[in-house]
Amino acid sequence: MRPNYKKIYQDMLRLEYPEKLKEPKIQELIEKLHTTEDVLKFNDRLFKQSRENQKLKTYDKKTMLKLLQYQKKHGHSTSYMSRKYKISRTTLSKWKQMFEEELDHTTKNAGK
Repeated sequence: MRPNYKKIYQDMLRLEYPEKLKEPKIQELIEKLHTTEDVLKFNDRLFKQSRENQKLKTYDKKTMLKLLQYQKKHGHSTSYMSRKYKISRTTLSKWKQMFEEELDHTTKNAGK
């Protein structure tokens, strides 16, 4: 079962930033919190990133694969991806090992 991010952010904004909750753009973004990537983008928009928050990030499989496919498609290095998305190089390498077969399969099917 996934956390109800919509409810979490509504409660958080109601307590800490009630003025932001009234903004139509914020309300629209709250409605679109479906993947981990959506949540991270929304969180970045609302709050300044702290180093401590980075340690608490978790990613769903769909987001991990999307990031790895993006890296492969554009030929980016692990170091570049690490800096851009604030994910450790070690984590990215582990993901590559975990999803090696799926990445190869999606790359082959994309070329057809």
